[in-house]
Amino acid sequence: MSAPTATAATPDLVTVNIDGRDIAVPRGTNVVEAARLLGVNVPHYCYHPKLPVVGNCRMCLVEMGVPAVDRETRQPVIDPATGRQKINWMPKLQIGCGTNATPGLHIRTATPAVRQARESVTEFLLVNHPLDCPICDQAGECDLQEQAIAYGRGRSRYIEDKNVKPKHTQLGPRVMLDDERCILCSRCIRFTKEIAKDDVLGFIDRGSHSTLTCYPGKQLANNYSLNTVDICPVGALTSTDFRFKMRVWFLKQTNSIDTESSAGANTVVWSREGQIYRITPRRNDEVNDTWMPDSGRLLYKQVRAENRLTTETPLAELIAQAKSLLTGAVAPGSSGMGDSPMGSGGMADPAMRTGAAAPSTDESSVPHNPHGRVARATQSIALVASARSTMAEQYLCKKIADQLGIPAGSIHVPAHLGQGDGLLVSADRTPNTRGALLCGLATGLPKQQLTQLAADIDAGKIKTLLVINEDLAEAGITSEQLAKVSIIYLGTHANATSAAAKVVIPTQTVFEKDSSFVNQQFRLQRSKAAIPGHPGTHNDLVVLSHILVGLGGHDFAGSPIAAWSRLSEETPELAGLDYLTIPETGRVLDSTRFAHLAFPETEGLHYKPAAERQEESGARMQESEARP
Repeated sequence: MSAPTATAATPDLVTVNIDGRDIAVPRGTNVVEAARLLGVNVPHYCYHPKLPVVGNCRMCLVEMGVPAVDRETRQPVIDPATGRQKINWMPKLQIGCGTNATPGLHIRTATPAVRQARESVTEFLLVNHPLDCPICDQAGECDLQEQAIAYGRGRSRYIEDKNVKPKHTQLGPRVMLDDERCILCSRCIRFTKEIAKDDVLGFIDRGSHSTLTCYPGKQLANNYSLNTVDICPVGALTSTDFRFKMRVWFLKQTNSIDTESSAGANTVVWSREGQIYRITPRRNDEVNDTWMPDSGRLLYKQVRAENRLTTETPLAELIAQAKSLLTGAVAPGSSGMGDSPMGSGGMADPAMRTGAAAPSTDESSVPHNPHGRVARATQSIALVASARSTMAEQYLCKKIADQLGIPAGSIHVPAHLGQGDGLLVSADRTPNTRGALLCGLATGLPKQQLTQLAADIDAGKIKTLLVINEDLAEAGITSEQLAKVSIIYLGTHANATSAAAKVVIPTQTVFEKDSSFVNQQFRLQRSKAAIPGHPGTHNDLVVLSHILVGLGGHDFAGSPIAAWSRLSEETPELAGLDYLTIPETGRVLDSTRFAHLAFPETEGLHYKPAAERQEESGARMQESEARP
């Protein structure tokens, strides 16, 4: 089992009063977070909900009071004027980020003293801050800009020269530092030390001459370095990839998922006019907190990669060719397309069109058996599906296999494994292995090498392959073996399999279609289309739906909603779930049916393998039984 089953303990709630309003929060809640629950903004720079508190910036100063108690009797002191317990207010302001909720705590965030403190801190921070706002990448999402509007003087009383600090310092391959903009909040230092476990950043010198730098001989080069850019409250740290590319207020934000592994970090895709400019993490306290790996941020480059497959051939013609191969209308060895699906520059060649008349797509031309399946020697067909496909796509692949009567032994889902990093890149380098298990496409854990398929091809048992976005060469199938079979390839990028295919149907990336995946926690998550499909490509679900209809199957109209209506009916773990109502934070599914499987993932952020969880649960039970 790969999802937690223990229910969370009921929190110990305490009542605090913020600006005259009571709110019940778990004991120990940070005052900044408690105020946020009431819609009260306590400005801050150094505080971050997922990092240790240091209290550097002093911007979150508030007035704090506690219920008065008689020192001798320890009884509450009642205020005669109000009839309530008197509140003793501390003579000096306290930092909100360093204050946790306790019973009866009183906080004031909008008094003249608090405002004066914020104005003083803002003026102090702006003394040496450069006037870079018109050219700064952080413009539009800069905390310092916002607080300068709210608490700035509008003019400077400082007549001395500003300190000059290093600019355009390369901290690592993906992060650039402008030290003049740094306000010494130390967020980046705490992140690299506490989260990434790569302690490479620190401050040097003193006072207004303090600067951020890497330790001698080290670089900020870990796979989580760009998270320092995300959490930098000003424009001191910028991404070398996004730097000077686009103003953020022009960009559209779309919720998505990092599909590089089964960790399934939640992300936001930033795009404009059909082009993606950056990917940033989206907060999900159950999956990735507010972090994501750098490698996942670069996935958008695959949309316009040089080896992206496209075609000018009409989809109806491509579907007809695929149907012909699957139903035996095209004999093995003959070509339903050009000899090579690739033209110059790595893009699909218009010469891919076949000169022969396209076979009829009329459903009546397909012979059927009494059970509705296509009447042909289906034992010679194999399906290679993908754990990178969405839930709906995997479901339709299973339906196509059922329609063709392909036995389970001829349905293959290759595994893609690597070394997990203990955070948000897991050992399973696909986003939806568990989805394939849930919908019945895979009956066990995928294997990296398709040795059985290779043996079947060599034995002449397999004549036709339907391949969904997988390169068989990576799975151990040789070029000689690929030449022995007729391949129908659905995929996004050119590879050895697409080069050997008889029919190539270019499909779309995760950024171009609505998707759903099940991560290592068995958490169902949804990703939305951020940009229109690349010209010359087709939605995978539409293609699979057309193929299924051509084989006499149910018409899902290429819609994830239509596919999900049937999928949820046929899959017990999805019963009652609707595609459009999947929560933004996902939904954990029952994984009991797969408890016997040894998944490859090791411990990561918010994930522990089933065996480790069972050991911890057993240890807790023993401790509980041992207590008197």
